[in-house]
Order: sequence, then C-alpha cells, then structure tokens
Amino acid sequence: MRDQTLCVHRPAVSQEGYASLATPTHRASTIVFADAQAYAERGKRGPDGYTYGLHGTPTSRTLEASLTALEQGVRTVLVPSGQAGIAMVFLTLLQPGDTVLIPDTVYPPATSLCEDFLKPRGIGYRVYDPMIGAGIADLIDETVKLVWTESPGSTTMEVQDIPAIVAAAHARGVPVGCDNTWATPLYFKPLAHGVDFVVEALTKYAGGHSDLLMGSISVRELAQHRRLKDTIRALGIGVSPDECSLVLRGLETMAVRLAHASAVALDFARRMADRLPAELVLHPALPGCPGHDLWRRDFAGASGVFSLVVPQGAEAALPGLMTAARICAIGASWGGTRSLLAPMNIAGERRIGRAVHRGTILRISIGLEDPAELWADLEPIVEAIATAR
Repeated sequence: MRDQTLCVHRPAVSQEGYASLATPTHRASTIVFADAQAYAERGKRGPDGYTYGLHGTPTSRTLEASLTALEQGVRTVLVPSGQAGIAMVFLTLLQPGDTVLIPDTVYPPATSLCEDFLKPRGIGYRVYDPMIGAGIADLIDETVKLVWTESPGSTTMEVQDIPAIVAAAHARGVPVGCDNTWATPLYFKPLAHGVDFVVEALTKYAGGHSDLLMGSISVRELAQHRRLKDTIRALGIGVSPDECSLVLRGLETMAVRLAHASAVALDFARRMADRLPAELVLHPALPGCPGHDLWRRDFAGASGVFSLVVPQGAEAALPGLMTAARICAIGASWGGTRSLLAPMNIAGERRIGRAVHRGTILRISIGLEDPAELWADLEPIVEAIATAR
C-alpha cells in the first residue's frame, strides 16, 4: 500500500494474550460486511443483528444484555432518555381512536406527551387514582390499549398495586407499562409482577454521575421487542456508544451507591417524621405513606429519593434556606453522587391528589456526601416547616 492508503488502512494487530475488565467502546456509523452477498442479505440479521451503527454495536448490546438480566426480561432496547422510553412505548401501542390510562401521579412530561402530542393526533388519555388497584377494571373500555403505571408516584410517592392492575388489564387483553426509575431493577422488578413494558431512566441511578442521558425499555415477550424496534428504527432513534460505556461503568457501582443513599434517606425521613406530621414526609418505607404495605410486599428496598410537603407558612422561607445549603445543590433529576433539592408546585398538575399535596413539595435526592453535613443543610428546612404549622 502507498502512504496515503496506509494512513487510512491500519495493519492488523494480534489481540492474543490481551484481556481487560473494561467493556470496549465500539464507535461506528458504518458496519462493514465480509462480502457483497452478506451486505445484500443484511435484513436477515433481524432486530438483534449488526447492520448500521444507529441500530446497535457490541457496546450497546452488552448494556442491553446487562439490563435484560437485571429486569428478568427477554430483551431490552436503549433510547436517548427515560422520557423517550415512555414515548416509544406509547407510539408503538397506540393508534388514533385509542386511549391510554395514566396515574394522576405520573411523571409530568408523560402527561405533556399525552396532552400536547398524542391528543391532537386523535389518541386519548384518562387519568386515574394511583391507589385504584383492581378497581381500574371499571375504567378499561374497548378504546383502552395501554395502562401506564409509575410506582412510587412522581414526587408524592404513592405506591401502586401493580399485580392487581396487571391482572385487571390482562383480563381484558390490555398491556401494562411501568416507569421503574425510582426503584431501579435492584429494588423492584415489574416484569416479574406481570408488567409488559418497563422503562428506566438510566440518566439517574444507572448512570449515577449526572453526566449522561439515556433510557431503556425492557420486555417479557420477543414480539413486544420486535414492535419496539420497528418504531425506534422508523423514528431514527439511537444512543451513543460512549454513553453506553458510561452506563456500563455506572452499573458496576449502582448497588453500593443505592444502598448508601437508601440508608441515609430513610434515616433522614425518620428524623423528619419525628418532628413533623406524618403526612408531610413522603417516603414509601414510612407507614404513613400511601401504599406502604404494598411497598413492603413487592419491593426489595427504597431508593434515596423522597419528599417533604412544605406548608404555606414555610414557603416564603424555603428559597433562602435552599440557597444557604452548603452541600445540597438545587436542580432537576436525581440519582447521582451529589445531593439535590428540587421544589415542586404540583397544584396545576394533579387532578385527583390529596389536599395535602396542593402546595409546594420539596423533592430530596440523597447523594454520597457525609450524612452529617447533609443533615446540617436539611435541618433548618425541617425546623421552618415544624414551626410554621
């Protein structure tokens, strides 16, 4: 070869004797084929084969396989965010004239997806009480093609009776999906409880360092996987191999990080419950949380995210107390190494929620900092709430 060609075509290098603990990061747009016939027949490789970088590399397949094992499913697909995962499930299953049922406590962007994107295109949605359980059967008519769940509920932490909802929906031939980001597959396995589609925002605990965006959808039937892949391919959805590598690295420490955050969060929630009325501390592991018995029955643990209801008398002081915090940052998302505070006013988002949830709610995500220093940030907020009631 001439020099110009040698700059492009590298000599083969033996990998004999080489082994690494790290999963290689395979970056590719083009996937090359051994011969013209293999290229002509690339469609036969199916949804799991390698045909184009957008549709998967060994790095993304390794992450998919890892998540499938954790979720106890049959296949997983990767998407650019948790919200994208919700959207892909909805777009795969719903057609004009169909209806999706969503809990009142759903992640707010999921409601926006229904109201602002699906509804104008002829796809309806109805909101249900997250504590409805088997009673959801009364809401399932011939137009309902998907029941969506999120347990615990976003911000207000109500735990749903997933097995009862699944039984009622499946009795009418309707699939069930679940946003499982709060618990992760370490603390709850929706597919094992009959759910058909489980979405995780890998941005949070799986990534674990607040520096990537990704989501996953795991399923328990191959036919569901094929339908999802068809939708994702049609929409040109893909993920970066570099971010897949970051998630794979995050998974290696997720159990340790989650155990620490869980223990600290529960300790703090109990301290707060000692000072405040039980209904103001929203943590599934506390007896006063709606669905606590369901959490004890179905979950293996609690994550490091919980909430405080801020009474009207303490709302004015909250911004200053948050700003004065030395360790806790203020921002959206959660599940990283840094502790976060996020004030939420959900009055305009909830239609069925309890009256206690009509004001400001402070969502707290516990990170990996020293617990004593974290408590020094949170204690003044607790005292402000205690003296305001």
